Amino acid sequence: QVQLVESGGGLVQPGGSLRLSCAASRSIFSINVMGWYRQAPGKERELVAAIFSGGTTNYADSVKGRFTISRDNAKNTVYLQMNSLKPEDTAVYYCNVQTVLPRREYWGQGTQVTVFS
Repeated sequence: QVQLVESGGGLVQPGGSLRLSCAASRSIFSINVMGWYRQAPGKERELVAAIFSGGTTNYADSVKGRFTISRDNAKNTVYLQMNSLKPEDTAVYYCNVQTVLPRREYWGQGTQVTVFS
């Protein structure tokens, strides 16, 4: 059974917007942090944004002011609103979920985001 399902990727022009969603299975409990990573061609995977159970957020410097991460605990879902997209944002975006009890980590299948004019 798939535990994390991502959606929302696609092709967009520079300056455009996309909203990524990642729905975790209802069977996943005690979620502490939910986040998004990305991997561009020829580069290592990097953290884009994370949100903790208390609402604290963390963003990579390259996306601050443009991306917003949020979560809906009732739906076990995390979102990434991406505005003012740049070609440098082109990458495969991966959802990440970490739980507390038990301590576990889950990854989504990845969704392609391409920013091209």
